[in-house]
Amino acid sequence: MTVVEVEKTTLGPEAAPVPPEPGPFPDQPRRIGGVSRSGVLSLTGAAASGFCVTILLYGELAPFSGVLGFAVTFYLAFLAVYAVLTGIEEDREAVRDRVMTVVLWTAAALLFSALALVVGFTAWRGKQALPHGNFFTQDMQAAGPLDPLTNGGIAHAMLGTLIMIAISLAITVPLGLACAVYLNQIPGRFSRFVRTIVEAMTALPSIVAGLMVYATWILGLGMQKSGLAAGFAISVMMLPIVIRAADVVLRLVPGTLTEAAEALGAPRWRTVWHVVLPTARSGLATAVILGTARGIGETSPVLLTAGFTAALNADPTGGPMVSLPLAVFNFVKSPEPTMIARGFGAAAVLMALVLVLFVIARVIGGRGPGHQTGRQARRTARASRRDVARFEELHAPELTLFDDAARTDDGPRTDDGPRTEAAPRTESASAPATAPGENA
Repeated sequence: MTVVEVEKTTLGPEAAPVPPEPGPFPDQPRRIGGVSRSGVLSLTGAAASGFCVTILLYGELAPFSGVLGFAVTFYLAFLAVYAVLTGIEEDREAVRDRVMTVVLWTAAALLFSALALVVGFTAWRGKQALPHGNFFTQDMQAAGPLDPLTNGGIAHAMLGTLIMIAISLAITVPLGLACAVYLNQIPGRFSRFVRTIVEAMTALPSIVAGLMVYATWILGLGMQKSGLAAGFAISVMMLPIVIRAADVVLRLVPGTLTEAAEALGAPRWRTVWHVVLPTARSGLATAVILGTARGIGETSPVLLTAGFTAALNADPTGGPMVSLPLAVFNFVKSPEPTMIARGFGAAAVLMALVLVLFVIARVIGGRGPGHQTGRQARRTARASRRDVARFEELHAPELTLFDDAARTDDGPRTDDGPRTEAAPRTESASAPATAPGENA
């Protein structure tokens, strides 16, 4: 007899526990993501109600006017009605979650729409110049404002931009990453001072960087305007962006990785080189791209330090040089439609160049920590196999032990013949062995 049967026998059947009756609203797990029927109906009804309320306010009740005010009023009315409709079925926390989700989706849609509008408008206005092949292979030395689009191009600006950004990256990447590693690995009073200076330099106006290089390199040292001077000015603008972004990325590397490397006896520089930097490689590539996007669009430092020219100049150390942003600025200033088309075409090429640089940086940076490409996985597997073979060689038993055992069991080995067999033992296995020095 079980305990329950004893209790039923002692207390009677009327004393048995009765399960609680289900309430009118049983507990159900709330769905966090996805699209539901009630959610779609609530959004549609809220949009229709907000539109009707806005028309009523603008047409009958209030003296409102303007397209922007209409849009803002409609959105606020939509959010209010949506919160009310959601509150009929959900609790307060769910209503807040749904409303904030709508707000975030709206912000993302606005940002994407603005980006698509800028890119689409630039490409649409530059479609007259982009189909011509000479636009990418010729300069403007023999073309004027009244010439058709079949004459002249932006080859000089494209080459100048590539040269300037290459000089800037050659200066910025090693200095920026080294400074970020210093700020991350060597904390102290001086590192806090350097971090403060870096944060202040992120708001440095570009014209100030151009004036500094112009005063020191051109006026002070007597050098001429060139692409090298423009590269120096652009690197001043890129350096704080790269340092700040790389510092944030290096902070995200788990401290357990560095602790494990140091526990194995690795010095600090080897830990940084083999653990910290490879782990943050994807984020460091993003930091370099952010700095490149800042520097590649600068106009005033290039105008002060490199001047302007309509001819192709491939020498970064001598002679004026022009970049794509500066060429766009000069093209768009002209009242001629062909020059304006060249300006929008050059802007489209500039955006395509930034996209290409971003793709290259993504390929170099690879995927994030814990995610490997097929090539990286194969390389890691080969390295693991080499390590396993090396460990087996290190822990393999020495050959002298086998030789000694062979000599003991099978007899001595002669130099000029095969191994001789030992004489058979005549004593039994159970006979005790004689001690050394004792007569048999």
